[in-house]
Amino acid sequence: MHPTTDRNRKWLPGFGAMLLVLLSRVTSALEVPLDLPQPPTITLQSPKDYIFDPRENIVIHCEAKGKPSPSFSWTRNGTHFDVEKDSKVLIKPGSGTLVIDISGEKAEAYEGTYQCTAHNEHGTAVSNNIVIRQSRSPLWSKERNEAITVQMGVSVVLQCRPPAGLPPPVIFWMDNNFQRLQLDKRVSQALNGDLYFSNVLQEDTRSDYICYARFPHTQTIQQKQPISVTVLNNSPQGERRPGFMMPPGPTSTKMVLRGETLELECIAEGLPTPEMSWQKDGAELSDSRTSFQNFKKTLKISDVNEADGGDYRCTAANNLGTVHHIIKVTVKAAPFWVSAPRNLVLAPNETGILTCRVSGEPKPKISWFVNGVPIENAPEDHTRKVEDDTVILSNVQSGSSAVYQCNASNEFGYLMANAFVSVLAEAPRVLTPPNRVYQVITNNPALLHCSSFGSPIPTITWFKDSQTSIKNGDPYVIHENGTLEIHVAQPLDSGKYTCIATNNLGIKENHVFLEVKVSTRILKQPEYKVVQRGMSAVFECKVKHDPSLIPTMTWLKDNGELPDDERFEVDTDSLTVKHVTDEDEGTYTCIMNTTLDRDSASAMLTVVEKPDAPTDLELTDQTDRSVQLTWIPGDDHNSPTQKFLIQYEDLLHQPGLWINLTEVAGTGTTAQLKLSPFVYYSFRVLAQNLVGYSDPSQPSRQYRTNPAAPDENPSDVQGVGTESDNLVISWTPLTGFQSNGPGLEYKVLWRQKDMDGEWSSKNVANVSRFVVTGIPTFVPFEIKVQAINDYGSGPEPEALIGYSGEDMPLSAPESVQVMVHNSTLAEVHWEPVSHPSVRGKLQGYKVFYQRERGLHETEKTTDEEEQVLTFSGNRTEGRLPGLQPYSLYILFIRVVNSRGEGPQSPSKTFETPEGVPGPPSFLKVLNPSLDSLTLEWGPPMNNNGRLAGFTLKYQPVNTTNELGPVKIVTLLANETTITLSSLNSSMLYKFYLSAKTIKGSGPFITEEAFTVMDTGEFSVIKHSPAVESGKGNPPTEPPHPTIPITQSVPPPFHKAPPVGPAFGNVNTSVSEDGAAISWEYFGHHKNVFVEYIVENSKDDWEKELVNSSHSHMIKGLKPGTSYRVRVVARDPADPTVHSTDEVLVTVPAVPSRQVDIATQGWFIGLMCAIALLILVLLIVCFIKRNKGGKYPVKEKEDAHQDPEIQPMKEDDGTFGEYSDTEDHKPLKGSRTPSNGTVRRDESDDSLVDYGEGGDGQFNEDGSFIGQYSGKKEKDTHEGNESSEAPSPVNAMNSFV
Repeated sequence: MHPTTDRNRKWLPGFGAMLLVLLSRVTSALEVPLDLPQPPTITLQSPKDYIFDPRENIVIHCEAKGKPSPSFSWTRNGTHFDVEKDSKVLIKPGSGTLVIDISGEKAEAYEGTYQCTAHNEHGTAVSNNIVIRQSRSPLWSKERNEAITVQMGVSVVLQCRPPAGLPPPVIFWMDNNFQRLQLDKRVSQALNGDLYFSNVLQEDTRSDYICYARFPHTQTIQQKQPISVTVLNNSPQGERRPGFMMPPGPTSTKMVLRGETLELECIAEGLPTPEMSWQKDGAELSDSRTSFQNFKKTLKISDVNEADGGDYRCTAANNLGTVHHIIKVTVKAAPFWVSAPRNLVLAPNETGILTCRVSGEPKPKISWFVNGVPIENAPEDHTRKVEDDTVILSNVQSGSSAVYQCNASNEFGYLMANAFVSVLAEAPRVLTPPNRVYQVITNNPALLHCSSFGSPIPTITWFKDSQTSIKNGDPYVIHENGTLEIHVAQPLDSGKYTCIATNNLGIKENHVFLEVKVSTRILKQPEYKVVQRGMSAVFECKVKHDPSLIPTMTWLKDNGELPDDERFEVDTDSLTVKHVTDEDEGTYTCIMNTTLDRDSASAMLTVVEKPDAPTDLELTDQTDRSVQLTWIPGDDHNSPTQKFLIQYEDLLHQPGLWINLTEVAGTGTTAQLKLSPFVYYSFRVLAQNLVGYSDPSQPSRQYRTNPAAPDENPSDVQGVGTESDNLVISWTPLTGFQSNGPGLEYKVLWRQKDMDGEWSSKNVANVSRFVVTGIPTFVPFEIKVQAINDYGSGPEPEALIGYSGEDMPLSAPESVQVMVHNSTLAEVHWEPVSHPSVRGKLQGYKVFYQRERGLHETEKTTDEEEQVLTFSGNRTEGRLPGLQPYSLYILFIRVVNSRGEGPQSPSKTFETPEGVPGPPSFLKVLNPSLDSLTLEWGPPMNNNGRLAGFTLKYQPVNTTNELGPVKIVTLLANETTITLSSLNSSMLYKFYLSAKTIKGSGPFITEEAFTVMDTGEFSVIKHSPAVESGKGNPPTEPPHPTIPITQSVPPPFHKAPPVGPAFGNVNTSVSEDGAAISWEYFGHHKNVFVEYIVENSKDDWEKELVNSSHSHMIKGLKPGTSYRVRVVARDPADPTVHSTDEVLVTVPAVPSRQVDIATQGWFIGLMCAIALLILVLLIVCFIKRNKGGKYPVKEKEDAHQDPEIQPMKEDDGTFGEYSDTEDHKPLKGSRTPSNGTVRRDESDDSLVDYGEGGDGQFNEDGSFIGQYSGKKEKDTHEGNESSEAPSPVNAMNSFV
């Protein structure tokens, strides 16, 4: 307990103002340090009513504290009790507790009223009056109980009348065998111990109704003489309406004291036994303090208050009527504290108030005492004034300390309290230990104590971290006792707190520390588990806690410890129960404890199992076609039964085989079963829940049904011919269960459809088919199959249609015609055969066709396979796809039915026209030199027509990754080699070769090779021969960058090179306006930033968004400072960040006053002249470059009359740009898209892909249009028409 301070005083000039203030102040108990002078305070005393056991010593407690230590004295029955004169009485050293040895003495001699007095030089404190009484357990008075004889149905009361003990005994009824009598709403025990029978029954007859009284203090049991009760049945009492046995009459009264327990009882008789109910003032009773006992015959209200007074109505009711009784309850009250007087510590000349506020019914009388003497008999004190329940002490002086007693009493009891007044002058002291560490959980209140003492009472102030003064207000509250409360503690509240206690005699400070911890929380709670018996259950319990707190995980089962069983495995964050049994069912709780808080979570474990088998099968309501089956369900083992499955065994036809008959809902226990004739039934039942099916029940008794005619005919009746002159009639036979009787046969009936003749029939047995022979081919028949047995025929069967057998078709299709659509597709037509000639079901027509030879060949091809296409149904035409061009084909057609194919039609030949040829079979580079090389190739594997010649196209690729103009050479069909001259040395060339017919050019085959320098070897860059199908143009996919070599063969290009960097060169310059940054950027990112930071600084980088620009001016830089600068590209959709290398930019300091040459007129004029000269030179260069970059068509040379051939201009030597993966510049001679940008290729492919793609095209002058990477440029135009965005080049072009 922490010392607190009574604040009921204040230095005031006037008493009236002082009283108003003091009455409004909250007081609290005062603890004075024991090293300071103080009057006595009673700390322990015995209860007011002390009942002792005469077999033990009497111990009357009285302990007190004070400075100096108090002395003790006693009074008994109002006079001084000299303990030293009685050898049986001892007083404990250091206290006033009396120990009275009553062994061998009469205990009655020490009964009486005792009071303890504790005294020192500062005052006297007194205890309550302690009434000492001896416990008593008197014997039952000698009496003879007469036997009771009553008629059955009447009411009876067996009286107990126990002796009056101290304290009162506990009553119960038993028999001679010490078995308690069974109590119920008919037989009940009243509060006084009597036994009430609302009506007696024959079984109430007995001779050993014994009332027992148990006395708690002495632990003795007394018994009454047995009472005999005989119940006669010769004239029983009939039914009657209720009547009250107790309390008597329509109304009664009851008085109860406040704080005690109110017990009201109503016991009624009647037949049938009445039901009891209660109301208060016409309303139902629902208070939490209210309970019903003794089968609602007793109403119990605990901790009674004034509101519990009123009219209580008990009602007894049976089917013959009701009766009421009103109990009027009044609530009285012994004195109880409203505000007890509290200790006062006053400084000299201070003023204080003692208040003694009590309540009770009737109103208590208040008396004041000083040091145990009535205040009116005490020495007169002018500083003291008594006003009823208040004592006012004004301007107290040293030496006026005393103990005041307040006594409040009425007829039901008294209250007495001591309160001292201690006059002291004391400097402040802090009683809370220094450097105490308080730990709390986040969001909980924190209480930092600063228990102090001083006189005058010290003023408490608080500081946080020795700096911040804490004021009383949200979130802080400084209590009267100095405690600092933080309503909702947060981690920021952690730290050092200082409290300072101050009065006019001094100052004292104390430091405490607050640590706010993270709360312990269960993140993953255990979940409800439904587990099959024998399986394992795992409960997870994952917890988060403050790392500085040591957690302890505990698992409980049904709020108790886990069973001591190795099947229960506790892990860090889980509990596993292995091989679950029924006893493991219950609630499992995980509790995570720390020193400050805890969290818990629970989950149920339900153990399930498949149901037990049903029992007690019984057959009732038996007929020939039905029977009722009933059963008793087995235990469902916590998983409700979903359904019952009823099975039967046919002991006559299929013994040992159980067949499902029907299902019944899980709530049912009976089923009406439909039966078949001529079956020996036995039934069993299975139950099913979520776990599965139970074991089958024991079979029912056997039940036989009588034979009858069949109820059904065979199923799946079919008629199908297997030969051209027969009809096979088949069916699925009836089972023995379906036969309904002995002698099962089948009557087979048939007749030709639409002939209206008589039915032919045949009776057969033990078969499932019958063959009819000697009938026409493929004609329809009506067929029927009927079941018969010894008891009659089955129902009339329905006639079905079947066909006799088929034969091979007789005719072949005629008038076969072929229409050739193109070189690979033809369409064939024919006339269908007549329906009778099919002699079966028409399946369709088969077209057989075969390639005889190519039209350019003279002999028949021997390795061509015959091809067949089937056209279902009654078709008259079909298409033949996938033909080879320029070929001779032969075909014929057959009709098909289910039996086979008919004769073939007359053969028909047709020819396919020419198509484009395949690629050349190979292309090789031979005999390179400084300026020439030889190409050799082979003809296509498939000419697909008459070969018209070859087209060769080639173009150079220089070391700056630029493409030269394409040259085209037309070759004759019989040519297989060509030597190209006037080539550049050490140059990579790309070759495209295709064959052509009159239908056009076929796909290209490509090759690459280097010319050589001096005597160096040449290099051929090998491809898979890449073949490009298209319209005769070479592919637009260029070779990837390569490095020409002169002395060795470069390695083959078979891997795609990596993607190049997003940024190129970065340039910087510094001016008065700031730092200018320019860069090359080839990426596709949308967000480009210029970032800069002072050199050696740890601050964040400054960012300026520039997006698609390639230069930026950084303004506002500090003169004389160096900055690190970089350009960064980011894309929200791509986590990769591209950045340039950092460059260092130094901003020059502000110069002193000097003549700036840049501001002089002569310098400005010179610069303008130089700029104008440079501009003129640029215009001339751009005009000349613009004309040369278009690859204009050279004057047709005499040696090259073919317009497709475009040689490279030797005197110009201009190359188109070879598209680089970084620069992505447009080809010279092609136009830039109107948006002024060239799209970057989506992927950088290897050189083996050159032959693929067809987006590129050639201008009429042979220049290759489009990026070499394979992407087609948009908005590209020929000639001098321009669609470019404004640029210096375009600007120059506009002047030409």
